[in-house]
Amino acid sequence: MKIRLAQSKDIPRILELLVQVNMVHHNGRPDIFKGPATKYNQAELQEIIDNPDTPVFVCVNDDDYVMGHGFCIKKQIVGDSILTDIKTLYIDDICVAEDSRGHGVGSAIYHAIVDYARENQFYNVTLNVWSCNPGAYKFYEAMGLVPQKVGMELIL
Repeated sequence: MKIRLAQSKDIPRILELLVQVNMVHHNGRPDIFKGPATKYNQAELQEIIDNPDTPVFVCVNDDDYVMGHGFCIKKQIVGDSILTDIKTLYIDDICVAEDSRGHGVGSAIYHAIVDYARENQFYNVTLNVWSCNPGAYKFYEAMGLVPQKVGMELIL
């Protein structure tokens, strides 16, 4: 198992994984998430992969087959009246293929992202997790993450 930055050749597999992510959310909240769908198309993925501010990490096996991915976004607010100028690496999405779960793929991707953030002097790593995805919540807790803020809703 190896972690590397995503390449153009990975896009078809990443699109498959994005459908898997979508279906987890669709099954949990069909009132919000359409399914099956992807949040990006091939052209958008190419732009993301080519953009140094949106690194995408993939975990591949010995045959260079993508078993999971981690989408990140570099964020920094500068000069805000109440917020400090910290540099944050936001994890937009981590997905492990259904057939690769339980083999350390998610942990490997997460640790590679944290290593990248440390090497590039980010203050923190953040993410959002949907409450309809308790497996992801438990995974992130096991990785040492703690709630930073909580989003709440009232369905009318």
